Amino acid sequence: MVWVLRFKFVVLCLVSLLLGGCSSTIKKYDSTFTSMIPKSSAGQMHALSVKAENVPIRVKPKSRRNKPYFIEFRARSALTYGHASVVFGLLDRNGRVPTNNKGVLRPSMVEISGLHPATPSSLPWSVGHVVPVPSETGPSDGDFEDMYVTARYRVNLTKNEFRKVVAIVNKHKLRSTMWYAPVFDLNCLGYISSIARDMNLKVPKFPELPKEYVNSLKALNS
Repeated sequence: MVWVLRFKFVVLCLVSLLLGGCSSTIKKYDSTFTSMIPKSSAGQMHALSVKAENVPIRVKPKSRRNKPYFIEFRARSALTYGHASVVFGLLDRNGRVPTNNKGVLRPSMVEISGLHPATPSSLPWSVGHVVPVPSETGPSDGDFEDMYVTARYRVNLTKNEFRKVVAIVNKHKLRSTMWYAPVFDLNCLGYISSIARDMNLKVPKFPELPKEYVNSLKALNS
């Protein structure tokens, strides 16, 4: 079973070299909450070790729900095998992930984080299937529109739980500097898996494609 998954992944990687990928960053959706984490003269090391109770949450909930915050693990379609990321922030007044009437996430209420090449060009994305390339950990083009989502697993959170999630995501954003598709720990699935593991969620044992991975994550924890 494992070798079949690996063979499928290798084939898709070869196809992707021809088709290219989607990796342009939508800056306005980046760092809505992690940018609030205090910085000091120690810079990055301080942000890595920041405690959850020191994470300020200045955006007020839209409802009086016990768990007005959330994190959602997402897979979306792309030209090849897809992409995975997390969306976290405030639920709207109806207890839903906040979107406008076109199904686009509201940047003032959410932050998107995923691991992908640090460029809008498809060339580094293709090269990243052969050797590691510099990465970004914000959103990529297509992450913010519901119409492209192929799988999702949402966890609703209290304010204290949300503080912990923001600290966890921030830690992985700072640690993830390279993207390399064939290596699980350096691709988008390894990125969201690390976040899930730090949240004490159960994670799939074997690498899968984004849609199957998120569905497996949901099945393990529902």
